Amino acid sequence: MVMIKPAVHYLDIIRRVKHEFGLPTAAFHASGEYAIIKAAADAGWLDERRCVLETATAIKRAGSDVIVTYFAKDIARWLS
Repeated sequence: MVMIKPAVHYLDIIRRVKHEFGLPTAAFHASGEYAIIKAAADAGWLDERRCVLETATAIKRAGSDVIVTYFAKDIARWLS
């Protein structure tokens, strides 16, 4: 498995790693990315649920097989 960190800033790299190496690819949605979304949501600038789900979708669409994120429990709750 190849891990890419941070995930959101390197979506293009996730795609290239997946294509070039063909190995399982993981993306680490880093603490800074988490903090940015949380702060913006707390300030009322964005809808946290929608932003997190869109971000996770972008990471998955880039080619990640695994997403490591501090939002894991929230995503599991929202999608169940």
